[in-house]
Amino acid sequence: MSFSLGVLMQYICPQHLLSRLTGILANCRWKWFKNWAIRRLIRVHHVNVSEATSGNLDDYPNFNSFFTRHLRPELRPIAPLAHQLASPVDGTISQMGVIHDQMIFQAKNFDYSLKTLLGGSDEWAAQFTDGNFATLYLAPRDYHRVHIPCDGQLQQTIYVPGRLFSVNPLTTESVSGLFARNERLVCLFDSAAGPMAVILVGAMLVGQMRTAWSKESPHSKTVSVERPQPFLIKKGEEVGHFLMGSTVIILFAKGRIHWDPALRGKTPVRMGQMIGTLTSPSAANDTGHE
Repeated sequence: MSFSLGVLMQYICPQHLLSRLTGILANCRWKWFKNWAIRRLIRVHHVNVSEATSGNLDDYPNFNSFFTRHLRPELRPIAPLAHQLASPVDGTISQMGVIHDQMIFQAKNFDYSLKTLLGGSDEWAAQFTDGNFATLYLAPRDYHRVHIPCDGQLQQTIYVPGRLFSVNPLTTESVSGLFARNERLVCLFDSAAGPMAVILVGAMLVGQMRTAWSKESPHSKTVSVERPQPFLIKKGEEVGHFLMGSTVIILFAKGRIHWDPALRGKTPVRMGQMIGTLTSPSAANDTGHE
């Protein structure tokens, strides 16, 4: 009953207002407040501060700067071989598998539409039909920067406004089409694996999603498409980050990759670790679509 009430409250509460207020507090530079908030995060969620580039709280001007802290690079080696896919985040695999036609598995009894996830784009949905997907959940304790699984040339971004339901496992198992309903930023690439998508999904209390190539967080009341001049992002380089926690979904075209068979739902992963491979090492030299 308590969980049912919790989900009901997410439907009726002012999700965006709460997230804006959280964003204001997370940017507060009052030393006593931001240090209290950071210490509480560390204590409640067991954050491993020793991995950060700095363990001194005074080096972080506000809560957000700690939440998006950089890690010591030697602690997250990137899968070294060209045909290996690197995990884009520290997190936990929620689901991983095959896209059936244009439907993606969310949780028991729940699938959602690939086209809707991609902001209604028929062009990109066609390229990922019957492809592969992985959904990775970032808990509050996790490192919150998002990296690219393999070399890719950015082709397009699609910002999709939406709700801000929580993306924790309990809500994922209760809210139909959750990831295609929440606010999200779709980053689309050409890569050695063909078309590739890295999707940042917003959630309750997520203040902003920001790309590494833009100082501004996307915001619009309608779907917004940007087609920048294509540029290359090397495997393991940053795509963007969350100001508060959420979920990342990665998509690949049919027949282009194999997931590591040792990985399954609820498996923790670290940014940079090998999570899959291209269908053949020679595919690493192919940067176009099929």
